[in-house]
Amino acid sequence: MPASPSPPPRRRHRSRSRSRERRRDRHSERDRGDRSKRDRDGGERRERRRDGDRDRRSRRDEGRSRSPRRRSGREEVEERGGPLEEVGPAIRRGQPLPPQDVALKDELDPNRERSKSPEKANFNQTGILAKATLTTATGTVLKYTEPGEGRKPPSNQIWKLFVFKDGNIAQEIELNEKSCWLFGRDRNVVDVPTDHPSCSSQHAVIQFRYIVKTNEFGDKKGSIKPYIIDLESSNGTFLAGDRIPETRYVELRKGDMLKFGSSSREYVLMMDKA
Repeated sequence: MPASPSPPPRRRHRSRSRSRERRRDRHSERDRGDRSKRDRDGGERRERRRDGDRDRRSRRDEGRSRSPRRRSGREEVEERGGPLEEVGPAIRRGQPLPPQDVALKDELDPNRERSKSPEKANFNQTGILAKATLTTATGTVLKYTEPGEGRKPPSNQIWKLFVFKDGNIAQEIELNEKSCWLFGRDRNVVDVPTDHPSCSSQHAVIQFRYIVKTNEFGDKKGSIKPYIIDLESSNGTFLAGDRIPETRYVELRKGDMLKFGSSSREYVLMMDKA
């Protein structure tokens, strides 16, 4: 039995091309379906987004309409009936700044009334006025002013200053009469003259001061005590043989001995109970 002849090559090639075309058609239809689905999904998402934006804008506009409008400072001042001063051109948010010459026109105007209050006078003492206050009628400038805590000794304490010369009492001074005693060579201003050439014209001061101290238990107690202060003298002030620092208060006690400069006189402080 004779063998069947094989199909011609051209016909086989044509069938293959047709199958490839059918596959391309199926792929293209599938791609078109996928694209149409994506388009539908994207359109739905865009529509939902637009709806959400509209809802948010409507809620925001509704909240703004419900909340009261914030009044400006100008409106509050005008409502209270107070004075309203024009300082310069108004600058609003979102608008460009005015030119510099326009903004500063009022400030540079010499005829413009200034709202700033004038500078207040200073009534504090100047150096010249303080010097004049410390000047006596004879023209002498005092080197010492009594502090605010200066007090006279209490009446139940009798303070005395004994002046010894060559071992003998040359003078006895009642210190309860005043709160401040000035020592020196200038007899026009001092309370206790020290005529020795080594002493300064205004040498030192015995000052009674009211001092508040706190004990170990925290209790405060005030008392009036005597102090010595050297007024930057040339040859110094000595307490019990030791030179004290200048312009500093040094507390004195009963029985203390003072000397001024190179003078041989001794000043002994004593106190008796009344």
